[in-house]
Amino acid sequence: MAPNRRDQIRMAEDEISAFIEEQKNLQVACLDLDGSPHLSTLWFAILDGRLAFETYTSSQKIVNLRRDPRITVLLEDGVEYNRLRGVMIKGIATLVDDGDGLHRIARAIVARNQPDLDPGLLDAAATQLALKRTGVVVEPERVISWDHTRLG
Repeated sequence: MAPNRRDQIRMAEDEISAFIEEQKNLQVACLDLDGSPHLSTLWFAILDGRLAFETYTSSQKIVNLRRDPRITVLLEDGVEYNRLRGVMIKGIATLVDDGDGLHRIARAIVARNQPDLDPGLLDAAATQLALKRTGVVVEPERVISWDHTRLG
């Protein structure tokens, strides 16, 4: 019996973690009022093993997630079929409005995405980033991964 193709390309947990660490952008999908997907791409951080991002409180993403907290996020790379890799996480969005929690998310995003920033400026940059924003932590329910480089 031929090996299951899905089993061949699935990443192990440690490979998923390493892949996520390599990525810069997070594609975020939530549901608009009419049920259609609303997609955007954002910078993110990893906090306590969860993906987290922030966005303007008045953004369509936050409006949608307040109404329906279901969320799907995607991290992917590769431009040729045999090089495609990705991780899709389906879950529930936890919104973070409190000052300390939001600052923690913003600080992690700034630190991750601006590694050359003077550490003395990190808190000030996070405070600025958090203005008029809401944080989102993705509570995963299902993780799907693929790595086509395994197919040879």
